[in-house]
Formats: sequence, structure tokens, C-alpha cells
Amino acid sequence: MKRILVFIFMINMIIGCSKEKIDGQSGPEIRLSNSSQHNFKNVVVNTGTGEVAFGDLDIGKKTAYKKFSKAYSYAFVKLEIDGQAYTIQPIDFVGETPLKDGHYAYQISVNGTQGEYSTLSLKLIEE
Repeated sequence: MKRILVFIFMINMIIGCSKEKIDGQSGPEIRLSNSSQHNFKNVVVNTGTGEVAFGDLDIGKKTAYKKFSKAYSYAFVKLEIDGQAYTIQPIDFVGETPLKDGHYAYQISVNGTQGEYSTLSLKLIEE
């Protein structure tokens, strides 16, 4: 009986000290917020772990949260406004600290519609 209790205690210690959560769902949850005066179509985000499609995002709206295994304070974003492609293109994530588990929003705004790379901006909001 004593051996069984020791065995159960050891199993609990191993499980309790594991690095990953039991459900394997560690990582930040991110949603998008459209703070512009334009509807976004075909929004795709890449935080360095692959592209995630968010679909369409209307003026002033927010998407549902999506789980990411890793994310940073900024990300690659591509979307369309009135059929024109727009992109936020980070150079890299070297030296950046990954976001901790939690809920975040990437608030996307537009400063006019004059060119593919120069008009989108992204702001991280911790929720």
C-alpha cells in the first residue's frame, strides 16, 4: 500500500511539473480589430509559425480569437481593400520576445489607400 501511495505521489509530481499544459494548448490567443474606415477582405496573419486566415473584417469589427503557438508584438499581415492588396512585412523577429499566454488584439489601421506597403499599421493591444 505504501508503494502505491509513493507511486501516485511521484506521478502527480511529474505531471504537475511538466512544462506543457495538459491539453497542449499553450500560446497566446490573438484576434484582429479593424480601426480603419475600410472593409478588409481575405485577411491573413503570420506570426512566424505559418499563415492563419482570418477572412473578412468589416469597419470597426473584431474577429474571434485564434490560438498561436508563438507570436510577437507585430506580425506579417496581408489583406485587400477594394480589390487592392496591402501588406505589413516585418523583416524578421530576431531579438524579439514572444508574447506570453493571454488574449491580445492586433489593431489594424489604414493611413489612406496610396500603396501596398506604406499605408497599413498594426498596434498590439493586451486584452
